Amino acid sequence: LVNSIAFNQMSDPEKEFSTIRVWGTIGWIVAGLMISYVFHWDSSANISGGLLRNTFLMAGIASAILGLFSFILPLTPPKSNKNEKVTVSDILGLEALKLLKNRDFLVFFISSILICIPLAFYYQNANPFLSGIGLENPTGKMTLGQISEVLFMLLLPVFFKKFGFKNTLLLGMLAWVLRYVLFAYGNAGELTFMLIIGIALHGICYDFFFVSGQIYTNARAGEKNRSAAQGLITLATYGIGMLIGFYIAGVITDTYRTADNLVNWKVVWLIPAGIAALVMILFALFFKENKLIKVKQL
Repeated sequence: LVNSIAFNQMSDPEKEFSTIRVWGTIGWIVAGLMISYVFHWDSSANISGGLLRNTFLMAGIASAILGLFSFILPLTPPKSNKNEKVTVSDILGLEALKLLKNRDFLVFFISSILICIPLAFYYQNANPFLSGIGLENPTGKMTLGQISEVLFMLLLPVFFKKFGFKNTLLLGMLAWVLRYVLFAYGNAGELTFMLIIGIALHGICYDFFFVSGQIYTNARAGEKNRSAAQGLITLATYGIGMLIGFYIAGVITDTYRTADNLVNWKVVWLIPAGIAALVMILFALFFKENKLIKVKQL
């Protein structure tokens, strides 16, 4: 919904969206730094004392503030032709399903679902993994990923122009493979740098696939179906993809958990690396469109 409102306020989303979306990432950075370095909720002592639950209170307060702030956002009514009759299909956003008739969009849609499987491994396991192997201030260090996200989000228009849409997405998927290999072989001792690089790759991992995908979806959908199309791709990623991903990540993690509650993290991280590599290969073979469609042409 936020993306739909933002896109409808822009004349050139390919160039403008990154500079707006980046503020969400900055908010994520602030939250992580507050948890680790201001309140210290993720320290071993405070976790044992149950203080980590305060993160949910902080999130709830922030969400309430966002809800109130939303009342002063610019008026953005759905765009429609006054001469056209509004149908049930329009209300439910079913018109966006027609996008799946386009082969490239269908490949992108399926790839979006599949790439969320390795993404779920990161969201579910990264902090427990870093904490478990003894890395200090793991939540604070994970904000390095969001800092890199800010940088690469601002660079997205440059990559679109120089490498094209397809190659930008492929680079994002390759970063997922590299990240998980670094996690598999890194440690909190001499190889800490591998963990830090793996965290810092989040900018490429997230921006070059998910943010790029939102921009592509907006361009491919056209003016009338933008909001429905954003809902469709959100369903694919944070709905279907995440549901499957978290289930698989949970099963894999439990499978490689020993009787004394230790996890074989090397295997757990190499599995999503393999999944990401497979998705990357399939996308490279079947997705042909490399240039973004200009919204004004639709």
